[in-house]
Amino acid sequence: MKDKLMIIDPHIHMTSRTTDDYEAMAAAGIVAIIEPSFWLGQPRTQVGSFQDYFSSLVGWEPFRASQFGIKHYCTIGLNSKEANNEALAEQVIELLPLYFHKENVVAIGEIGYDDQTPAEDKYFRMQLDLARELNMTVQVHTPHRDKKAGTIKSMEVCLEHGLDPSNVIIDHNNEETVKEVLDRGFIAAFTIYPKTKMGNERMVEVVRKYGSTNIIVDSSADWGVSDPLAVPKTASLMLSKGISREDVIKTCYQNALDAFGKNGKMKEEHWLGNKGIDQRELFNDNSVLRGQEPKIEGDKIV
Repeated sequence: MKDKLMIIDPHIHMTSRTTDDYEAMAAAGIVAIIEPSFWLGQPRTQVGSFQDYFSSLVGWEPFRASQFGIKHYCTIGLNSKEANNEALAEQVIELLPLYFHKENVVAIGEIGYDDQTPAEDKYFRMQLDLARELNMTVQVHTPHRDKKAGTIKSMEVCLEHGLDPSNVIIDHNNEETVKEVLDRGFIAAFTIYPKTKMGNERMVEVVRKYGSTNIIVDSSADWGVSDPLAVPKTASLMLSKGISREDVIKTCYQNALDAFGKNGKMKEEHWLGNKGIDQRELFNDNSVLRGQEPKIEGDKIV
């Protein structure tokens, strides 16, 4: 369909998802994704666990996405939940610069607060200093408890450390936080969950009220109950509820590209110039196929 929307999901944890999800996402119009570093459901206990995880975000996962025609980017950081293990956190902070310059790393993230402990504050600030030093975009995780206070604190700390608000994506927003985030010049991202956080019906009303400038829709789909098609579903609902196509494109595609593309690593030409998938390709001698017939399309047909 020539009128089919292109979609970017700028916050989705594909390490926890299946190849079926990738196929469904591509069919729904998702052309690019960003996978933030995050907590895997139970605490990691050794720095090597982080090293292997970060390596998968810049290696295996981009390959896996490419096998279904999706361009994969990521953000690298020490998540707030695991910042509370200070002995381990110190080692992870030393590890981070090894990954920041990888070709698909578009920001430092997702970092911020969980329980808003002193340790979380310490390592959030350390990573903000790295972001300022390297002129990198920041993706902020706002706490699920005491969200408004935590969101305001996150922004104030970013400003205190000299970051440009237009280069900071504040994620996990809701109706209680969006005005404050936009008024301060930050980018407001919304994670659309089936039952909690932010539903797509509510997202429609946020866009209706606040417009599309500096607003981003994402799914944050992970190992829990979540939906990797949340962004295309929200885009479709917006259109059906009378939100303009221009506003849908901005909130579900263009704003994410503008926000995360500032360092030049994320470019529209990466998917517009895609010559088709070739599932005969391997990554370290590994395939995603498990014996299935490889799919070959576009200019790669031989």
